[in-house]
Amino acid sequence: MATTVTLKSFTGLRQSSTEQTNFVSHVPSSLSLPQRRSSLRVTASRATPKLSNRKLRVAVIGGGPAGGAAAETLAQGGIETILIERKMDNCKPCGGAIPLCMVGEFNLPLDIIDRRVTKMKMISPSNIAVDIGRTLKEHEYIGMVRREVLDAYLRERAEKSGATVINGLFLKMDHPENWDSPYTLHYTEYDGKTGATGTKKTMEVDAVIGADGANSRVAKSIDAGDYDYAIAFQERIRIPDEKMTYYEDLAEMYVGDDVSPDFYGWVFPKCDHVAVGTGTVTHKGDIKKFQLATRNRAKDKILGGKIIRVEAHPIPEHPRPRRLSKRVALVGDAAGYVTKCSGEGIYFAAKSGRMCAEAIVEGSQNGKKMIDEGDLRKYLEKWDKTYLPTYRVLDVLQKVFYRSNPAREAFVEMCADEYVQKMTFDSYLYKRVAPGSPLEDIKLAVNTIGSLVRANALRREIEKLSV
Repeated sequence: MATTVTLKSFTGLRQSSTEQTNFVSHVPSSLSLPQRRSSLRVTASRATPKLSNRKLRVAVIGGGPAGGAAAETLAQGGIETILIERKMDNCKPCGGAIPLCMVGEFNLPLDIIDRRVTKMKMISPSNIAVDIGRTLKEHEYIGMVRREVLDAYLRERAEKSGATVINGLFLKMDHPENWDSPYTLHYTEYDGKTGATGTKKTMEVDAVIGADGANSRVAKSIDAGDYDYAIAFQERIRIPDEKMTYYEDLAEMYVGDDVSPDFYGWVFPKCDHVAVGTGTVTHKGDIKKFQLATRNRAKDKILGGKIIRVEAHPIPEHPRPRRLSKRVALVGDAAGYVTKCSGEGIYFAAKSGRMCAEAIVEGSQNGKKMIDEGDLRKYLEKWDKTYLPTYRVLDVLQKVFYRSNPAREAFVEMCADEYVQKMTFDSYLYKRVAPGSPLEDIKLAVNTIGSLVRANALRREIEKLSV
């Protein structure tokens, strides 16, 4: 069994977060959103009463990127905000990649970013490696973070903005009898004095944001429904300094039936170690076998390394059937906001937390009014309009290119194309659909078909040799 050790702080050449002490409010003065046609649509009532002698009270359950971003936005917007998180040193088994746009949008200091990845290797089932990153501009990079560092920073910033942060475990909630009555939350608070048992407590709030991950208790409390999920398994491996130099600004992704039947394996650099992991939806019982294969694929580059932490966690594969009920909304992994194909979730978690909080701030007139389901539904409408197309495209890509080794070979070959790299990085780094060239799109389609044909021909030749 690997032992858990404390990871040292690593600043390298990055600037200190002390240089960024003024936090910019991200609460808009208005939100203009298209109205979705639905016979079941609930709209915000103009008769929603003003609150007398107090502010709107909102509890955020979960202190990851979604919860931290939501709590900060709520507190800055005049809401009485309570954030409840059980594990303040959370080390979720996460690749830890964040897009460049997140650094600016969420005003992240550079000293919480362990590495700036400017080069990637995509490695096929037959170990053909394609270098990716040739189209990146000088200032562009993929940030690599540790979740325990990022999550703590966002929580602390929310607290500085006025949120109350509680080290506690959310247990359940009592739903209100009337549309404007409070929710009663039941939780266990840990204050360092009562030991592991903690103290059972309750509190009343007007609304709840569920940011408590894939196994969300808030989701269960509103019968949000189930979703398919992947198991992510990751080992943090401290490798010799001379080998760490290889991964200074480089990340690797491995594809193949050996490392995962429906996902990929990764080696991502951190401050003083590498994160080696894989994931699967369809063969969860074989996850350790896939992890061993991922380590074996990278064995020459991580030889002599020591495992310092082992992590595993469920990752949702699609949004839940229900993400909203009355004055309770789900965000981040609790809502199912992880993309297919890439498995990205950090940015979408933080973004959904902020968007949900913005809808509450707007609907409550900065905490002066009670809100209803119609106010929260604006968040879902905006989210779906902005990001659901991305989820659908990546879902299709995963079904096409992760279904077999020949398809994966074709995928890796396609990644060598500079046009593909530019479109992929522009879309990933800035979270927008990159405008393409019709001529280049046609060429890409032809090349993709050619890659698939060649990959299948290669498979047939290999099969002949094995007979």
